[in-house]
Amino acid sequence: MALGATHTEVLGMVVGNGIKLSLAGVGIGLLCTGVVTRLMASLVYGVRPFDPTTRAVVSIVLAGVALVASYIPARRAAKVDPMVALRYE
Repeated sequence: MALGATHTEVLGMVVGNGIKLSLAGVGIGLLCTGVVTRLMASLVYGVRPFDPTTRAVVSIVLAGVALVASYIPARRAAKVDPMVALRYE
């Protein structure tokens, strides 16, 4: 913000980076569940090995939690006075 970024740009940058990382993690997790579906089916009662509903719900919930987890620090970063941040460094 000290170099001319707006409140919205700072918020978008921090949340955007968090979303990119979380979507990469969800994608890797979906690939890994394809490998261990037999173990997952034996641990969770009533879930088929290739249950798309369970995978979709879990992926959406994890992405939502990651969105909230990245929004909170982004909002805090956007509220910081640029002069205070420059003096701290």
